Amino acid sequence: MSFTMPEQGRTWDVLSKEMLERGGSDVKWRDGKTAVYVFNAGDDVTRVQKGAYTMYMSENGLGPLAFPSLKQMEDEVISMGLNLLHAPDGAAGNITSGGTDSITMAIKTARDYARAAGKLKGQANIVAPWSAHPAFDKAAKMMDIEMRRVACGPDFLADAAAMGARVDDNTIMMVGSAPCFPYGLMDPIERLGAVAKAHDVWLHVDACVGGYFAPFAKMNGVPLKPFDFEVPEVKSISADLHKYGYAAKGASTVLFRTAELQSHMIFDCADWPGGRMITPTLAGTRPGGAIAAAWAVMNYLGVEGYKQKQGTVCAVREHIERGVKRMGFEIVGHPQLGLIAFYHPKYDAFALWGKMMEKGWFTSVTTEPKSLHLMLSPFHAMVQDQYLADLQTSMAEIDAGNAGDVKEVRYS
Repeated sequence: MSFTMPEQGRTWDVLSKEMLERGGSDVKWRDGKTAVYVFNAGDDVTRVQKGAYTMYMSENGLGPLAFPSLKQMEDEVISMGLNLLHAPDGAAGNITSGGTDSITMAIKTARDYARAAGKLKGQANIVAPWSAHPAFDKAAKMMDIEMRRVACGPDFLADAAAMGARVDDNTIMMVGSAPCFPYGLMDPIERLGAVAKAHDVWLHVDACVGGYFAPFAKMNGVPLKPFDFEVPEVKSISADLHKYGYAAKGASTVLFRTAELQSHMIFDCADWPGGRMITPTLAGTRPGGAIAAAWAVMNYLGVEGYKQKQGTVCAVREHIERGVKRMGFEIVGHPQLGLIAFYHPKYDAFALWGKMMEKGWFTSVTTEPKSLHLMLSPFHAMVQDQYLADLQTSMAEIDAGNAGDVKEVRYS
């Protein structure tokens, strides 16, 4: 396929119409039938996102001297995140473009810290549970770091003892998730911390999913064990603003226990004709809109707003959990936040996923064990019973072997 730029431009009326038409085949996330990729916190939050983003969409986070407003907003967002995640005085961090960016920068920082401390004698390696996000593998490949994945325990959580057995003198980082994406489960960060302490290894917590969810769930009474800087051995945390922080997309945070640790992340170059360039993260230009939208949403919702949103998500997860259990499904582990994976001993999860796709639901799956997977948003409270009804119908259709022979089944 070859596509060239048109000789003459077209009007916005024409272009916007075509864009809407092209989006007609996209998933219907505004209807609540998407449980991955999009975090729908309601039309009011969307208005705040759009308003703040467009207000600063031309500003550039690369130039703090030119745009001190962005620097101030970033500092305040980071301060709020550090406070939520029990960071001590002197902690530091930056806004990045997303979870992969945050994880990459944490790994780069841990590697450079190990080098500076004289700890790295050979090829660096990272020890992580099998459930850790592939972003760790991506970053490891870019930096020629060995990735050592360790099987999870029978509870689907990181096996701290088994991970400790894979640590050696060139291990620059151990990883735990809060929670992991495949199962939505909180790894035992305290146990991982004890292993990290025994081996004097950097412990990173990937809280891209839970960093701006778990603190508010805990405020709502969810019995979460310590998972953040409250665990003394945790040196860095990745936490996405554009997931359960409900900010506009391209916004995450990478946070460090101390500014000294963070200093190993900073890029500083003066050996070129354009003068000294200092950037905190991988990106040069950083969209001002993403920083502004994150700041605006966090201030719009506040603690009480987030508690309400996350409480709604937990209630939806519990409702769906009860519903699928009544249908004979088994839950993977014991999820406590907004993600859930579940499987049925009789029905193939991928076949069910296909049936649900036919009904307009776009969700994800887990391959081991083969399970249906949901990442829930506050808006799903409006469609939770429809999801359960469609799931029951899908099971009946598989039993019948022909969707056309099955009448609609209502969930109760």
